[in-house]
Amino acid sequence: MLLMSKSDNINYEVEKNAEVVSQLNELVSATVDSTLMDPDDCWQPTDFLPDMAQPDALDQVKLLRERAAGIPDTIITSLVGNMITEEALPSYQTYFNMLEGVNEDGNLTSPKGWVRWTRAWTAEENRHGDLLNKYLYLSGRCDMRQVEQTIHRLIYNGFDPRSEKDPYQAIIYTSFQERATKISHVNTGKLADKAGDLVLGRICKQIAGDEARHEKAYKSFMTRIFEIDPNGAMLAFEKMMRKQIVMPAVLMGKGGPNPSIFDQFSAVTQKIGVYTGWDYARIIDHLVKLWNVETATGLNDVASKAQEYLAGLSARYERLAERMKVPDEINLAWLSQIKPI
Repeated sequence: MLLMSKSDNINYEVEKNAEVVSQLNELVSATVDSTLMDPDDCWQPTDFLPDMAQPDALDQVKLLRERAAGIPDTIITSLVGNMITEEALPSYQTYFNMLEGVNEDGNLTSPKGWVRWTRAWTAEENRHGDLLNKYLYLSGRCDMRQVEQTIHRLIYNGFDPRSEKDPYQAIIYTSFQERATKISHVNTGKLADKAGDLVLGRICKQIAGDEARHEKAYKSFMTRIFEIDPNGAMLAFEKMMRKQIVMPAVLMGKGGPNPSIFDQFSAVTQKIGVYTGWDYARIIDHLVKLWNVETATGLNDVASKAQEYLAGLSARYERLAERMKVPDEINLAWLSQIKPI
């Protein structure tokens, strides 16, 4: 009897999953047309920023700075971290095109559904970092060189969601992350409104709206995978959650003068309620219910064990969230030490 090694088994699973994912090309292509926007119809960063071509441009900048001056440092820090995460798009697009079953031809101009998706999705996401970066630059609230160094280092370090090139795990990861990003932007926008900057509130909500559309798409892709291959989908979901979802910007400090900067940023978002342990637990609960994990039938023994693990997972994280301590105040190098005039 010939036994498969662990690596052989992983390779077999990835190849099998890639075949299923490649079957979704028509669905994904239709989703590009129905869910994503034509570039000519999209909002652009300049829609929310001072028009520097106008005679009153400096007056518009002054108003922006006056609004931004009243925003607490913690909210600015959260905004910076969100922006840095968005700015690492080169890594995200590269990663997605490396997945098995997505772009086997290595052709970035391919008309195939998955390749069309990676281009159109990235194009929409690209506006988010551009808008937040320009807002923060004009606000005078940040040491932009420190911010730019962090962006540079994050892209320099790369991106590893630990999905083993498995497209199932990758789609689960993006379903989770798009929802997490949406929550983070929504909550930052609410805090901006409360601080008196309604324009920033609108910016955050606009970005969150994009993330909501992207989240819906990725979840629909995974819903179809659960229909085609419930055993494989269940196992992939379990694997991804056992490793825990690592945030896209987790490597922003690796190799730099402050290697713990991501943990400090995360502590700030936890403290002010932008993204918390409770949110992590709720996202798990949402996905478990959406994909009918608890009620799935006809599973093999291994997938049934994965089902049992996933069914109780959100409750475990809720208990962890209850025990989490509120972190101390943290000031990161991203913040300007000079108050804007």
